[in-house]
Parts: sequence; structure tokens; C-alpha cells
Amino acid sequence: MSDGEKAAEETPAYGSEDVLEDTPGSTPPAPRVKARRSPWNRGRDRAIAALIAVGVVAVALVVGATSDSAATDRTTAAAPPALPPAPEKVPGSLAEIWSAPSGATPAPVVAGDSVATADGSEVAARDPLTGQVRWHYTRDLPLCTLDQAWGRLNAVYHKTRNCSEVTQLDPGTGRITAQRNGNAELGTELVDDGSHVTATGKKLLTTWRDDLVQSAEYGQVPALVNAGKQPRTGCTYGTVAAASGKVGVIERCPGDPADRLTVYKAAPEKDDEPQVSFSSVLAGKRARVIAMSGDLTAVILPDQKLLVVFNGDGTQRAAYPLDVPAGDLATDPPAGVEATTQTAVNVYWFSGSKLLALSRDDLSPRWTLSSAAGPGVTFAQQLVVPIKGGLAVLNENDGSTIRTVGVERRGYTGVVRLAAAGPVLLEQRGPTLTALK
Repeated sequence: MSDGEKAAEETPAYGSEDVLEDTPGSTPPAPRVKARRSPWNRGRDRAIAALIAVGVVAVALVVGATSDSAATDRTTAAAPPALPPAPEKVPGSLAEIWSAPSGATPAPVVAGDSVATADGSEVAARDPLTGQVRWHYTRDLPLCTLDQAWGRLNAVYHKTRNCSEVTQLDPGTGRITAQRNGNAELGTELVDDGSHVTATGKKLLTTWRDDLVQSAEYGQVPALVNAGKQPRTGCTYGTVAAASGKVGVIERCPGDPADRLTVYKAAPEKDDEPQVSFSSVLAGKRARVIAMSGDLTAVILPDQKLLVVFNGDGTQRAAYPLDVPAGDLATDPPAGVEATTQTAVNVYWFSGSKLLALSRDDLSPRWTLSSAAGPGVTFAQQLVVPIKGGLAVLNENDGSTIRTVGVERRGYTGVVRLAAAGPVLLEQRGPTLTALK
């Protein structure tokens, strides 16, 4: 065999599975790896993946469609211009310049340079001079109530079984500044003590601070975690008032011979344990707490025909005879909130037919107006009180009439609540807000 034939016999053919020994200068071939079939190459696998993707998208769409954001329609606006100042004195005539439905506000709501209306599901901030809507906030839920505190609007909505959804809004821009879920009862109103807001109810009072964080609960607490923290059980509540970081409430409790007045702190040391300043059984039933000022609390006792003022420790400070028709005091006011206002001088309480002026210093009665249609407010540096057929401009010190101003109310004869926004006087007539200038 020739040398060439021997070389050809010793050299393996290309593709042979024999392994070459390493020789200097030679490169061994790469090992052969059997290709692995992708699980996604099968039609069944691709179909399963497609179904999973469709399911994820469907869930995302359902969550988005049912979320609070999807159920909210809102606009915002730039901060409004400053309102012109009020006139130096109340004008000799006032006429309607606009009106709007506002069934969820018990009284006109003025915040900053805007007026807010609340009707159905919509909160709207309006130009006081024109009524034009600057921004609105609408949920797919009915409104329970709206108020102004801390220079912001607090809109309470009815969700599930109670008034549990609260949204805080900047009145100038409509920007959301805080939100919370709570346990306020249907029919609630909000009572402001200057630092906290309390939602009223027949069995539960809930208090929040300015960022809507709950600071106190008083009464029948749902989903109770720590039992034995509430001072009494089985009570129902009448009227509620607040001032200087304290809340006053009339309680009607099993075993008590008469109504009870309780005053407790709006921000106790522990938010699940009320911090009661005092709680005293009164001399009669159908009592109503009508006002608080500083550490003082004023209570009406209809059967005794007395207005009684209590000190901060529950001792009686003074008692005054009360001349108010029995029909005015037959039942508690709606939501347990009295029709009251305050000026720098007095607290004004409207009984239903009469206006009673109480001194802010000691809550003593100063004078009574028999022809009133609601409590008064300061407008153009004067006290203005709604009366039948118009307005009365009164001297705050003695209640004497300076003059009257006729107002056409288009047949409305019910309670009128007032507020002022610059040169505009606002009247809440039942479910309608009317602006006068």
C-alpha cells in the first residue's frame, strides 16, 4: 500500500462520529447538540397563552370600569380672581342675579372666592357674581352633604349602606386634597369646631381632622375591634354642637330618667376611646344643645321653658327663661344640627319662628326677633337677618331694626339660610341657592 493510500485510510471522513485525538495544530470539531423543541411551537400552547392574555386584559378592563376613578367625572380650573369687596353698608335694594339647585347643602357654602353647590351627585364651584361653573366633581353616587372647613370643601357621598365616602376639594381649583372612607350615617350633616369636623348621626358620631384622618368615634362603632371603650351602649343621639376642640351631644340612654348632655374631646389621646369632659343627666326630656362657645354649652329644656348654660366641667353656670312656641321644639331638627350662625359679637339660634341672639362671651340671651325666617350673618359690616318678604338690617347689641330690604322669593315661605361672598348675599331656600346683589 502506497503512502497516499495509508493517509486516506487513517483520515476519517467529514461528519464521522469518531473522535480525533488532539494533534498539534489541529482544531477539534464542536460537539453536536440535539435541538430542543420550544413548547410554544405547538398550536395548543399558543392557544393557551392567547387565552391567558385575553383574561388578563378583561380583568384589567373590569377593574378599571368599576373603579372609583372610572366612576368619577371632574374638571379642574386655575385659581379664581379675588372677589370685589362688599359695599360699605347693606344696599337699599337687592335683586336676584342667579340661582342653582343645591339640595345637599343645608346652608350656602362659601369657600375662598368661590361658592359651592351640591346637588344630586355633583359638587360645583361657581363664580359668586355670575353663577358660572368654574369646576365640578361628580361621582356615580348620591351626595349626602357638603360643607366648608379649613378653607376646603368636604363632599360626603352615599356608598353602600351609609355616607361613607368623603372627598376633600380645593375650592379654587377643584384639586383633590384628601379622601377617606368612613361610617357616617344616612342623613348626616357636618359640624365644625374650628379644628375638627364631626359627622352627626343617631347612633354614631365620627370626627376627622383637616387631612380627613379619623380622630374620634362616639357611639355604636361598626366592626368594633376593642370592646368596652365606649362609655355607654344602647343610646340614641339628638342635637350636636361643637366648639374649641370639643363636641357636645344630647344622649337618650336606657336607664336614664331624662336626657343626658355629654361633652367630649374631638381629638382624644386614643382614637378608639372617647375622652369625656363631662356627662350629666338633665332635668328634662326633649333637650337640645343649641350652641357652644369656648368651654360653655347652651341647652334648651322645652318642658321647663329654660335655656341652661353649663361650664366646661358640667356645673350649671346660669339658667334663663325661654319664650319659644312649643311647636318649635316638638322634634329635633334634621340631622341633629340647629340653625345657628356666629358673628364676632353673638351666636344666633333660629328656633323655627324666632331668632335668639346669645352673647359669645357667656351664651346669655341678649334679644329676640319674632319675625325672623332664619339666623343672621354679617354682610357689608352689618347684621342681616332673613324675614318674611325680605331682609332686616339690625343692631347687633339690642336687635333694633336699622332698615328693611324687600326681596322677591317667588312664593318661597320656608326657612332661609344666609351667607356672604364679597358683594353678593346668598340665600339657601330649601334645595335652591339664590344669589342677590
